[in-house]
Amino acid sequence: MGAMGLSVLYAPLLCLCLGACIGWVLALTGAGGGALSIPILVFGLHLSVQQAAPVGLAAIFVASLAGTVLGLRQRLVGYRAAAFMGAIGMLAAPFGMILANNLPNRPLLVVFACVLCGIALRTMQRAVPRAPMVGDAPCVVNPLDQRLTFNRPCVCVLAGTGLLSGLLSGLLGVGGGFVTVPALSAYTHLTVHSIHATSLAIMMLISLSGVVSAVWHHTMVWDIALPFAGGAALAMLAGKRVVDKMDAARLKHAFAWLCVGVALLMLLRAAGLFAG
Repeated sequence: MGAMGLSVLYAPLLCLCLGACIGWVLALTGAGGGALSIPILVFGLHLSVQQAAPVGLAAIFVASLAGTVLGLRQRLVGYRAAAFMGAIGMLAAPFGMILANNLPNRPLLVVFACVLCGIALRTMQRAVPRAPMVGDAPCVVNPLDQRLTFNRPCVCVLAGTGLLSGLLSGLLGVGGGFVTVPALSAYTHLTVHSIHATSLAIMMLISLSGVVSAVWHHTMVWDIALPFAGGAALAMLAGKRVVDKMDAARLKHAFAWLCVGVALLMLLRAAGLFAG
């Protein structure tokens, strides 16, 4: 096989493996893993943030779709909350994407590094075992059907979370799970498994909006997006089968420090000190 043949084979295989990293992290952490898709594409394939964002959203969509199907089969998805928050996020995502396309690359790298540091902090906090939440919360679970009661405070919290997730999704090419999981944990009495499944459903809807917008504006790099998304989906399905057998606290700590390391690399790249 000639050099050209090796190059044609190597590129899709590399994209597949890099996408698998995202799907694996999503399966193990439940949130925040999609945020690593942009650094992986920036450093691994030398894309700009603007080029990487649609590809990352495609991978998040396919992987979160697979996770959502599993969650629905296990009856863990709060589908009313997911539909409400996802719909608002879908409306907001194109505005974030328009903003991203009108900003230079370096400021986006700095913003993304800050987001990764925030994810690392939240992940560290979630790694510490806590007693089940008691007391009042804006979103109360009905004990009869285990559904959230949509009163005014609950609607405001869910709407604000969906709006922020959608804007960040379009701006940075992330799924928004690092926003939805802490919000659902803080403002509802849903179980941990239900929160993760609901968050994946929200991410699936929001990332779909970004993917459609990217396709409409012809900014999707399909040669990279297809194998990258395929790898993410396969790793998500495989990861879900082994996640319960692994030490969750250690995984979260490792993921948090990985986010910090990647954030530092992105700051160095923004400063022109690291080409990647």
